[in-house]
Amino acid sequence: MRWSILCDFDGTISLEDVIDSLLTTYGRPGWQALEDQWQAGAIGSRECMQGQVRLLALDPATLDAHLDQVRIDPGFAYFVRQAQALGVPLRIVSDGMDYAIHRILANHGLPPLPVVANHLQWCGDHWELDSPHQAQGCRSGTCKCACAAQARDSANPRVLMIGDGSSDFCVSGRADFVFAKRRLITHCIDAGIPHAPIQSFHQASALLPRLLDGTLSPSALPRILASA
Repeated sequence: MRWSILCDFDGTISLEDVIDSLLTTYGRPGWQALEDQWQAGAIGSRECMQGQVRLLALDPATLDAHLDQVRIDPGFAYFVRQAQALGVPLRIVSDGMDYAIHRILANHGLPPLPVVANHLQWCGDHWELDSPHQAQGCRSGTCKCACAAQARDSANPRVLMIGDGSSDFCVSGRADFVFAKRRLITHCIDAGIPHAPIQSFHQASALLPRLLDGTLSPSALPRILASA
């Protein structure tokens, strides 16, 4: 059975949440109130982020300078090469900003990768965020569950999800297996979702061949992760 990979960006590939780092430094008053409403469940992430992006007080040059300082998981570049060598399609699915993802990956020497994310646009005096990958009934900017359904086809019927946080909770239940970082580990445990806890893409690279050939087992996980 062949696989495809969906991978979150903020906090999974990048070592920090890009929009959070921008808001902390350049956000006008009001962005925290939107964050609080989202945390309380009063609004979805799409409405929250669209409002927050309008409150960013920086021009394109300043944005680029900020993005150029963002670090990524040191094992991600090797993981990309490994997936390509194994013939496994890899797509980044993010509730973040497409421009930021493309620039950060290019800064780290990564080849162009398929990216499904919100579209960031400079409007001359402010920023706007569009959500071309939203779905009816989903309050996220990018519906990752729809991405999983699209990735699952006759050529690649199984889906591996790699993520770290709340934007990955729903889609993890639709994937066949999950490589989970941080809060997603606890969610997978609580929900009984088949997963492997990882701290880095070095560990993901150690696990991927075993997942593909069907020899990855719960008893083998501690040994594989310890050696990665």
